[in-house]
Amino acid sequence: MKAIGLMSGTSLDGVDVALIETDGERVASFGPGRTYVYAPETRELLFRAIADARGMTDRHDRPGILKRAERLSTERHVLALASFLKEFPAYRDVDVIGYHGQTVLHRPEIGLTVQIGDGPALARAVRGMTTGDGAALVYDMRAADVAAGGQGAPLVPVYHRALARGLGPARPLLILNLGGVANVTYVDGMSDPIACDTGPANALVDDFVKSRTDLPFDEDGAIAAQGAVDEAVVERLLAHPFFHRPPPKSLDRNDFRAWVAEHAGLDAMNTADGAATLTAVSASACAAVLRFLPATPTQLIVAGGGAHNATLLRMLSARTGIETVTAEKVGWSIDDMEAQAFAFLAVRALRGLPLSFPTTTGVPAPLTGGIIVASGTAT
Repeated sequence: MKAIGLMSGTSLDGVDVALIETDGERVASFGPGRTYVYAPETRELLFRAIADARGMTDRHDRPGILKRAERLSTERHVLALASFLKEFPAYRDVDVIGYHGQTVLHRPEIGLTVQIGDGPALARAVRGMTTGDGAALVYDMRAADVAAGGQGAPLVPVYHRALARGLGPARPLLILNLGGVANVTYVDGMSDPIACDTGPANALVDDFVKSRTDLPFDEDGAIAAQGAVDEAVVERLLAHPFFHRPPPKSLDRNDFRAWVAEHAGLDAMNTADGAATLTAVSASACAAVLRFLPATPTQLIVAGGGAHNATLLRMLSARTGIETVTAEKVGWSIDDMEAQAFAFLAVRALRGLPLSFPTTTGVPAPLTGGIIVASGTAT
């Protein structure tokens, strides 16, 4: 099946659109991928929406500016999909579209995960962009897992497993996605993947750099590269109970904000030292997972926005002691992987296949998910 994935992650930098051909078990081919960057005002509105979501207890509520943010986010996804299909009209015959939405709150410990985005509105738009009766749309893919007692994240491990099958003989591999939050998948070809969020990836550094400069993030890790890591601060921050819990486990983008404010002493650091120290925290958080794995991975494969951060990659290699390569080095996409994953998950949802497993989210049994709007039925 031809499947398109739409993804807007916790880094809040734009909408990723990617196409793959898959049966939901293996990837037959990779199609094109594009990122449609948010305007600064859109990004700022989404940050404000995340702040307004902090007190939510009902996933259907839209307090503060969340209703406006949901409308704007949906519009940006529609525009991104329209731009993609205008550039690649041959894919207007796509079979299914997987729509992640924008996570604004993730609190699985109270049975709550919130992704804003109007699925029915997007389905109507999809019907007008695609050929025939239009493509099916699958959205809201985390809710069923959380409702069943799972973490609801990460969902990409089953896609990581499919990718790893294309690399030849099975061997222990670690696949790390560095978005606002980092998530990791351990695969060895023998059993269900083991996965979890490891901790902050780009979010802490991005927010710190944004607070000190007129830059939205530390491009290529250039600021951190000029600083010195305060190892005592890294040790204090890694004392958080989260880092000592085995998988599965997951995070909200802002889970460590108060912890860092209390224990990091960033106000006394210059910008370069602060960025270097927070980057080291992200790398050390990944290394902290290794003791929970069945075997030492032979390779760490890194994707997501953080894979462009040379300073973070160097720290990952040093602090894990594992050969660290970008996804590009093994023939995968650094920037399209999560969007591809939600295309893959959409196909699995259509086929009733599991999206999550006890070893990835802690759900009691392998579980499918997502709300499916069949082609021709958008209302």
